[in-house]
Amino acid sequence: MRKLLLIAFAALVLPTFATIESQAEPQNRQLLFGETHVHTLLSFDSYIFGNRNTPDDAYRYAKGEVINHPAGFEMALKTPLDFQVVTDHGMYLGMLPAMHDPRQAVSKHPISLEMRKAKSPQDRLLAFQKMFPYLQPQNKGIDDLFDENVVRSAWQEIIRAAEDHNDPHTFTTFIGYEYTSGLENRNLHRNVIFSGSKVPSVPFNRIMSSNPEDLWVWMDDLRDNHGIESLAIPHNSNGSDGRMFQTTTYNGAPIDRIYAATRMRNEPLVEITQVKGDSETHPLLSPSDEWADFEIMPFRVGDWIPSQASGSYVREAYLHGMQMARVMGSNPYKFGLIGATDSHVGAGAFDEDNYWSKVGVVDASPRLRGSVPLKKPRADGGLYNTNNFQTWGASGIAAVWAEENTRDSIYAAMRRKETYATTGPRIAVRFFASRKFADNVLSRPDMVAHAYEKGVSMGSDLLPIGFVGGSPEFLVWAMRDANSHPLQRIQIIKGWLDRLGATHERVYDVACAGGRVPDAAHRCPDNNAQVDLGNCDTSADTGDKEMKVVWQDPDYKDGQSTFYYVRVLENPSCRWSTWDAVRNDVAPRPDIAATVQERAYSSPIWLN
Repeated sequence: MRKLLLIAFAALVLPTFATIESQAEPQNRQLLFGETHVHTLLSFDSYIFGNRNTPDDAYRYAKGEVINHPAGFEMALKTPLDFQVVTDHGMYLGMLPAMHDPRQAVSKHPISLEMRKAKSPQDRLLAFQKMFPYLQPQNKGIDDLFDENVVRSAWQEIIRAAEDHNDPHTFTTFIGYEYTSGLENRNLHRNVIFSGSKVPSVPFNRIMSSNPEDLWVWMDDLRDNHGIESLAIPHNSNGSDGRMFQTTTYNGAPIDRIYAATRMRNEPLVEITQVKGDSETHPLLSPSDEWADFEIMPFRVGDWIPSQASGSYVREAYLHGMQMARVMGSNPYKFGLIGATDSHVGAGAFDEDNYWSKVGVVDASPRLRGSVPLKKPRADGGLYNTNNFQTWGASGIAAVWAEENTRDSIYAAMRRKETYATTGPRIAVRFFASRKFADNVLSRPDMVAHAYEKGVSMGSDLLPIGFVGGSPEFLVWAMRDANSHPLQRIQIIKGWLDRLGATHERVYDVACAGGRVPDAAHRCPDNNAQVDLGNCDTSADTGDKEMKVVWQDPDYKDGQSTFYYVRVLENPSCRWSTWDAVRNDVAPRPDIAATVQERAYSSPIWLN
């Protein structure tokens, strides 16, 4: 079987894709914000959690309309999105509504009958767990809960909704779904996004195979033999228990150039942040990074078992990818970055001060999600609800630099990795590298045009052609979200290999609020930003609206394999759990962070 999976995939370079970009000049690319990961009632877990919002409802929400949460309250965005993909689970797509529909044969199944009895949040979680044995790959394809006609009908509903709501130049939709894989809750999920209206008749899903490498084979076959173009975006690597960014294949074989090329051909982006925590890095992996302990979700997805840090986080994957490239000449982890919510209520909760978490009626209130004490202590004396929802966060959002708000342009931006992620605020970020910008580049009215002409943007390689030595120049520009908090600092994260192939990383503060200058240790002085935990007021006058800088690496050495990416930090502000406490007139829960520093992560620029 594994031999079949490698047939015709020996090409070690990325193919030329059919997607056509606009002829607009790159300096005219516009910043678009969107959602690439949201679930409706067609997802089996979302339906169990009480969600009855349809794909149409999810798109209406994204366009600025009000829809209802499963618990009955209204959900609305402060500002509409520019694009969205509905990504319901491919496995058992549409089956839960059918299990609750007495007209469907599957509604008579014993599990269907038990599902319909589940009313309380605890009962719903137990009903959800009874589905687990059915979610494993089937050896002979025998499954008395599966109805292919139901799945095909649900897939057609997803396609129809995306086509109906696609409004080029105003609001863009993509047809997509989630490939949900991960044995023993080791998360290996991917969101699959199709470039246009041409899509397969049914999604490839975990029941067909739990091996993501088989998903890539399917995608390659669609591309090569059916003219159907797509990309996959891994998510929640933090909960993968080290499996998302292994140094071996799924089955333990050494990674080779074929694997690396196949993975990068199909997975140019990774979701770095979402409601189930942040996947940039971990304090165990980056002990010298003072900002590494941010929204850490320490468990495997859907479990209490700790998730191994190594192999689960983006920054380490970048480092290991360069090591593999040095040995075999190809890098399987040269991906760009994107953010999303993974909402299971049809609507993402992007804001700390307006947070409804993820799993419908199961975590709809502060007490259910563990941010406010129970009315009475638990039997074991615990004051808070027992769950891991308190490790989740109000995150995130996808940002792309595209010529226009159309499928072609946004998809092309994703392919070239001119994308970035934020934890929710719509922070604007540009990142360029050049062997030499003009001395006055920051004050030039054509700064962006000059940066594209003389350098490369995020997601690209800076090649050594014509280079005469010394550090390249990096241009970073960031603008705050007017609906969020001021900017505190811009950082550049560097990772590199020394001459022996060992990995290293360092965080540099390169721009500081108030025009302050980083010290000799490359740290900004304290800007005295304060948060009042009694009412969540912040000292808004201590941060900046805009920052821009040209920076050179003081530790640069010629010939090193290196990556650089940008991390932009807002001033501290109240975490959603503190907002819950304030509104319920109780103290913030003492064992979780009371504040957050919202942030943006650019896709890297590589020097090889």
